[in-house]
Amino acid sequence: MKKEEILEIFKTKGALLKGHFRLSSGLHSSSYLQCAGVLQYPEYAERLCAELAAYFKEDDPTCVVAPALGGIVVSHETAKALGVRAIFTERKDGQMVLRRNFHITSSDRVLVVEDVITTGLSTKEVLSVVESKGATVIGVGSIIDRSGKEIDFGVKSVSLVRLDLPVFSPEDCPLCKKGIEITKPGSR
Repeated sequence: MKKEEILEIFKTKGALLKGHFRLSSGLHSSSYLQCAGVLQYPEYAERLCAELAAYFKEDDPTCVVAPALGGIVVSHETAKALGVRAIFTERKDGQMVLRRNFHITSSDRVLVVEDVITTGLSTKEVLSVVESKGATVIGVGSIIDRSGKEIDFGVKSVSLVRLDLPVFSPEDCPLCKKGIEITKPGSR
């Protein structure tokens, strides 16, 4: 799938939003990609994640892991395309952990996936969980990378679409200075 085709899906499903948003990272932006708006349609979730999975097939992953909440569908559909299991991490007392009887062992080859990467913080937290279990991380994948820069995760990294959308620190946000109401659509 080409970048334009993926962005067209986001636009037609109303998942590329304009306004004033507080991102999960704490940064502010005038644009927000609501991946759930696209991933709620199984045919799009399957197509996008199969596309992502294709980049990692030859790396022989045994497990796909994502942070809750946004990455759960991406983990499931990517794992389905790879024929491996899908699990997710979640926060407990502010720390990213495995729960729900999920486990990773030192024999696992793990692909970490996300819906959208902004700062890479959640991804890095998942990587730490996986590495603490002694597993091998074979790569990081995302549907969208809106970081505006190259984030070094220390492993192969692939995003289907890279976008340079404006982000602002809360102190320097021109939307705040204009008094535009802010919304927080993210999960953290």
